[in-house]
Amino acid sequence: MFFRLKKKDDEYKIKMLYDKSKPITKRNIIDFLKSVGIEVKTNTKARGNQGIYLKNRIDISRSLKDDRAIEVLVHEFAHHINYKIDKNFAKTNGSIENLFNTSDIKIIKKELVDVTNLIDKNSRLTTFIDAKENVSKTIKSMQYAIKCDYPDFLRSKKFNEFERYIKNSDAKYLVKYDAIRIVKGFFFKKEKILTVKNLEKDFPDMPRAFQIYIKLCSLMRKQSKLTRRINKLNKYYNKPTELFARFVQGYFTHPETISTVAPNTCDRFLELLNSGYYKELKDLFVTFKN
Repeated sequence: MFFRLKKKDDEYKIKMLYDKSKPITKRNIIDFLKSVGIEVKTNTKARGNQGIYLKNRIDISRSLKDDRAIEVLVHEFAHHINYKIDKNFAKTNGSIENLFNTSDIKIIKKELVDVTNLIDKNSRLTTFIDAKENVSKTIKSMQYAIKCDYPDFLRSKKFNEFERYIKNSDAKYLVKYDAIRIVKGFFFKKEKILTVKNLEKDFPDMPRAFQIYIKLCSLMRKQSKLTRRINKLNKYYNKPTELFARFVQGYFTHPETISTVAPNTCDRFLELLNSGYYKELKDLFVTFKN
């Protein structure tokens, strides 16, 4: 995660001021980042994220455990390197062509996505995709249950039998809402709250197929919501700057595994890293990986 903050940038200079005898720890990574001119804050909520990058500043969530904090610090440092390569990356979301200094990116792009799928397998995106699959399976089973009583039932067509039954029932509101508060009366108002969750209790005489249909409508709303979230996260996860940051994070912490998953990308990355193309990122690897 990154945020844009306007400030004049300094030219890159190799800074080997860090004690290379120290092991990879959260404290030592923070000390290294400070040694190359980056302000690090560890006592914030990171604007609701695990970490954020602003120009020459990294915030990480205070709730992170040390091992995860190391990964997030390296991830956000990769955004810093992206900024050094392309000052407009916050607006453009980066460019794989610029990040790997080549126009031949087809294999690299595929491998970067493979790396993301590996190191972020427990991400919110994966959670939403799994949830959508489960909802879809439940919807299909509900549709089958309704068709047992109404063989002509289709989700894409009006359910006439249900419409005739529900017309004079307060349950009709639950076709569009999961929960609703109904107030009746003029002088003496009476209030009741209806929810899909308590459908059987509130409407015990309703035919089972109609109860299932109302729950199916609720699940279809949930399915649409999950689809919107998945589409939004897919755009985020496929931003070049995020793909690059996850690759750097993964290669720094698990180089053998990432080399197997993304051999071509690793070769190109190391070539550019050793040539100084990634600026202070070379210092990080030299400091902790030698």
